[in-house]
Amino acid sequence: MMRAIRCAVAVLLLCTALVDVAGRATAAETPFGFPDVLEKARTLARQAFTPPPSVPEFWQRVGYDQHRDIVFDRGQALWRDAGNFRVELIHPGNVYKHTVAINTYDRAGVSPVPFSPSLFSYGPSGLRDKVPNKDFGFAGFRITHPLHRSSEWNHVVVFAGASYFRPVAKNQVFGLTARGLAIDTGLPSGEEFPSFTEFWLERPTRDATSVTMLALLDSPRVTGAYQFVLRVTQKTVIDVKTTLFERKRVTELGIAPLTSMFFYGEERGRPSGQWRPEVHDSDGLLIHSANGEWLWRPLVNPDRLLINLFQVDGLRGFGLLQRDRAFSAYEDLGARYELRPSAWITPIGDWGKGQVKLVQIPTANEYNDNIVAYWLPGTLPPAGQPIELAYRIDVQSDDPIPAARGRTTATRVGDGDAAGVRRIVIDFEGGALKQLGATADVKPVVWAAAEGQLTQQNAFKNSVTGGWRLAFQLKQQKGKPVELRAALQHKGETITETWSYLLLP
Repeated sequence: MMRAIRCAVAVLLLCTALVDVAGRATAAETPFGFPDVLEKARTLARQAFTPPPSVPEFWQRVGYDQHRDIVFDRGQALWRDAGNFRVELIHPGNVYKHTVAINTYDRAGVSPVPFSPSLFSYGPSGLRDKVPNKDFGFAGFRITHPLHRSSEWNHVVVFAGASYFRPVAKNQVFGLTARGLAIDTGLPSGEEFPSFTEFWLERPTRDATSVTMLALLDSPRVTGAYQFVLRVTQKTVIDVKTTLFERKRVTELGIAPLTSMFFYGEERGRPSGQWRPEVHDSDGLLIHSANGEWLWRPLVNPDRLLINLFQVDGLRGFGLLQRDRAFSAYEDLGARYELRPSAWITPIGDWGKGQVKLVQIPTANEYNDNIVAYWLPGTLPPAGQPIELAYRIDVQSDDPIPAARGRTTATRVGDGDAAGVRRIVIDFEGGALKQLGATADVKPVVWAAAEGQLTQQNAFKNSVTGGWRLAFQLKQQKGKPVELRAALQHKGETITETWSYLLLP
């Protein structure tokens, strides 16, 4: 009798083990992933919009310095035993007025990351006692990676606030910001700011060279599923995949938006009271078209809202760049603007016809991001159909323009030789320009819209830099802006990018 019972128990245990193995095998074959987030976004789009949870009013009024005193305990970073990547969490409050849900996942399933005040030190502020008893939530997270030494964990990307994420690469300091989506930016109707409301972070293997993050986006008119795959080499590279669902048709859907700051540069005199030569996170927009043209648009701080559209049939890439890498251009030991990153967007797949939109907003200081650039698709799927897109973000200090082509390094605008005449001076460097002597057959090619009349143009060797300088003068109709383009040719072949500029009245 006892022997029969022991056999029955053994069989039961064996069956239980087999069921457990089968269950784990099924989970291993169908782990959580992007399709799951896609279905969440699809379902969400069929429901009325619900704003993300707000933090208590007290925490919204917490000052910048007080919030800065709240420091995450790095000894409690997620994946601190996992290899090349770790996760640090960001406390809500101050500008972070909404919380997001954060989960990790692997083949065993999804695990929510619970909030606890013990994850943070609160400094002398006394804010520790003001943390709600209920689950507070997080404002976002930082991914860290050893950029310089194996024992030093450096921030490489920060996801926090709306759909913003800020990447940085080796030997750089944080500057421009990327966004998940831009909706109706710069339109009189007002901009709609989508938010990432939940994240799923895939636990990497110990020897992983990349880390995957999934995100759910929500806004009054659009939902979306996002996948971000982060790799860190000499550059920081983020591969982005998204599927968007419209609750209602939007006027303008801005894809792969980049946000930056431009206070002033060399094209105008610095504002009264400013001691630094230049102040900006980025100094130009670069666009590469399928016809092979590289177009450079220097940034400006306009007197009023300025919006420019660049028609592109076959986009190969665009980005906001910080080209001026000389410390002497800024002389700022704290901000180190010469170390701010450039970001280059490369479409994955054919994006067809569309426009790169550049929005430049007046700013009286360096604390406001006043530059936005993104892709506007020429056509969208019919209302109710998903919008699928993929692209790569290269975060780097190097210029994406080919080494064989000259590039713009400075734009300067001043008075011409007569009343009502403006003088524009453009410096080009790189490519074949350094090898061309002062007597080489280099010719300026300048185009001006009907509102301006060219009165003089020439090109000559810059004996100091080894590049070439293009200078021209232009009579401008009173009160009228003038679109300008310029390049250099050698023996009839264009050897520089196309400089593009809007000369304001």
